[in-house]
Amino acid sequence: MSRIGKKPINLPEGVTVDVSAHNTVTVKGPKGTLTQDVNPDIAVAVEGNQIVVTRPTESKRHKSLHGLYRSLLNNMVIGVSDGYKKELELVGVGYKASNQGQILELSLGYSHNIFFSLPDSIALKTETPKGKNPLVTLEGIDKELIGQVAAKIKSLRKVEPYKGKGVRFVGEIVRRKAGKTAGKK
Repeated sequence: MSRIGKKPINLPEGVTVDVSAHNTVTVKGPKGTLTQDVNPDIAVAVEGNQIVVTRPTESKRHKSLHGLYRSLLNNMVIGVSDGYKKELELVGVGYKASNQGQILELSLGYSHNIFFSLPDSIALKTETPKGKNPLVTLEGIDKELIGQVAAKIKSLRKVEPYKGKGVRFVGEIVRRKAGKTAGKK
């Protein structure tokens, strides 16, 4: 069996799960509600305070779907109970970040500022601590959406390997290259 798929998902207090007849799973918690359509072949059952995901056969397709939907449901349970948070830092001279509501304004060394509109389900916070790089913090309940938005923001100015300038996650390690050496002797 799938090692991930066979593990039951424990439900924290205050989280309720509803499985509809069309195999749509709705997870409600203190932070919000998420829904996920599950493949009809995969069975999802709520037993006590646990979610159990089972598959009908040992075929390769069913094995892969088994682990996938277990992980997606687990991410939903964690999202509605604790939430997710991604922090990005802007490394580079003159790089700035500010926001007006859900619109993120980035100054990343181009001739113009970049205005990036975020979905309403993501909480946005920007700060510029004195003497440090500007920070952009994304918070929400949907792990997939936060990861996608963070990746899109990162792609606006990829980290270059020579000076390390660009948009990166806080704590991300960037492999640096040596660059040119001095003249030959």
